[in-house]
Amino acid sequence: MAIKITDECINCGACEPECPNNAIYEGGVEWALADGTTVKGGYTLMDGSQMDADQRNAPISVDTYYIVPNKCTECQGFHEEPQCAAVCPVDCCVPDEMYQETVDELMAKKDRLHL
Repeated sequence: MAIKITDECINCGACEPECPNNAIYEGGVEWALADGTTVKGGYTLMDGSQMDADQRNAPISVDTYYIVPNKCTECQGFHEEPQCAAVCPVDCCVPDEMYQETVDELMAKKDRLHL
C-alpha cells in the first residue's frame, strides 16, 4: 500500500529528497506524474482514469508535506523499506489504508514510472 503523511508532520522536509519516485511534495506545491520519473504522455492511474504525465495537479495538502499515492511504491525495487518512514523524526509516514497493493503491484507501478 502507499504511504501517507499524517497531520503530525512538522514540515522538516527530511522525507522529500529520499523518495526515489519523487512522490513527496511540500504542502501547497502542485504535482505531476512526470516529476522525477520517465513517464511521458498519457498514464493510467490506479483508479483507471487517464492523465497526461505533464499535467500539473492541485496539491493534496496545503499545510504539510504529502505523498502522491499514484507515484508511491513504498520504495519497492529501490530500498528494503520506505525511506520516508526511515528518516521521519516524528514517525508520521505511515501506510495509507486507502491504497492496498501487493508487492507485485508496487513493482509493476515502479516499472511504469521508470521505463
